[in-house]
Amino acid sequence: MAERTEKSMSAEEIKARLPSDEVLCDLAELYKMFGDSTRTKILSCLQIRACFVNELAEVLGMSVSAVSHQLRILRGAKLVRGAKQGKEVLYSLDDDHVTKILECGLTHVNEP
Repeated sequence: MAERTEKSMSAEEIKARLPSDEVLCDLAELYKMFGDSTRTKILSCLQIRACFVNELAEVLGMSVSAVSHQLRILRGAKLVRGAKQGKEVLYSLDDDHVTKILECGLTHVNEP
């Protein structure tokens, strides 16, 4: 028997293929991180190269305190990581997935 096409799937079959509510909630929380323009600017800077907090503050025209606050949020969401270098912390994107998310979003918003 031929496999049913997506158009002929029942509501129950669609429901069975959905990720769990917990996973969808986690996904929504992830996307909330990109809903703040300051955080997306920080992520964009870190996509170019790893930076110290004071460098990010200078590029963004913000206080070190404000940038540090946003970095804490991004670190908690596993989007950035910090590596201690002397008395300072060098921040970078956590992994290639973050770059892919940014690239997909940019491709979408730049569509004609």
